[in-house]
Amino acid sequence: MTDSPAGLTFPFETPPSRGEVIEIADDVYWVRMPLPMKLDHVNVYVFGDDDGLTVVDTGIDTRTSRKIWTDLLAGPLGGRPVVRVVLTHHHMDHVGLAGWFATDHGAEIVTTRTAWLYARMLQMDVQERPTPQAVKYWTRAGMPGDIMDARKDQRPFNTADVVAPIPVGFTSVRRGDVLRFGRRTWDVRFGGGHAPDHLTLWSRDDQLVVMGDQVISSISPNIGVYVTEPNADPLTDWIDTCTAFLPHAREDHLVLSGHKRPFVGLPHRLNSLIQNHETALDRLLAFLAKPATAHDTFSTLFKRTIGDGEYSLALGEAMAHLNHLYFRGDITRETREDGVYIWQARTDHGQ
Repeated sequence: MTDSPAGLTFPFETPPSRGEVIEIADDVYWVRMPLPMKLDHVNVYVFGDDDGLTVVDTGIDTRTSRKIWTDLLAGPLGGRPVVRVVLTHHHMDHVGLAGWFATDHGAEIVTTRTAWLYARMLQMDVQERPTPQAVKYWTRAGMPGDIMDARKDQRPFNTADVVAPIPVGFTSVRRGDVLRFGRRTWDVRFGGGHAPDHLTLWSRDDQLVVMGDQVISSISPNIGVYVTEPNADPLTDWIDTCTAFLPHAREDHLVLSGHKRPFVGLPHRLNSLIQNHETALDRLLAFLAKPATAHDTFSTLFKRTIGDGEYSLALGEAMAHLNHLYFRGDITRETREDGVYIWQARTDHGQ
């Protein structure tokens, strides 16, 4: 999902180039690491203390990423040691180099138990071909036969391809904890929907909020249902999180997000993201006056053509919106003889 960032302000017009840092607050640095996909970057943030540096999220594990980090630490970041790595959530672009920082630099890994368990499990789970469970999920979602046939014969993209081995041993962060790093005290608030137990950090000492992928300025985080939990309702978790964050959000908060640019205007952004998904749900419910598969809903949900590189994320997001309407009681779900889920608005809807 995308929408306009109107109502937001961006204190830093130009993002850092490869190998560059931008100081966004006292001893707080914004770095961008490259990604080999349409969303071609992930933001990471570095915080200075007297004993060294805290890195929040890492980028993926590639020779290029390791070289960028090595040069940054020796150059713009002043040769200071990395003493801890804080991970906002378990996705590969955020945890890819956590193990490298731990084993090669002696850094402490700090994250939620859920994020550590997911990241370590996925890094160790290498598949040479799609599992039967994946094929069943694709079938239920209505994936066209030509796309499925091609995927059945391909090696899936594995987390281990871009995530360094994650060692045993980490520091667990719980909901409501208080962390201290970067010469600041941070309140821990958990998010959900994009990733379970998504860590966000709210500074008590200034206007900084570390948001990871929970809230981004000009795109909505992917809210997807996947083979690992096909009957999940992450959209409820995500909308509930946005609603719960509103009482804490200030107009002057500087949001350090995992993608795009840091921004000011958090209350407006939370409200607009909630409304964006509610509007999409309304469109989807109207579309389902006639029966359809998840694949059939793409044009209605996304209002644009979905390319090969975006297909898996789009399918997961379509399933998330359908599951949400289904568990809300607004639509029905029937299984066709070929195993495909057919969704349709309830005939008694609105009565």
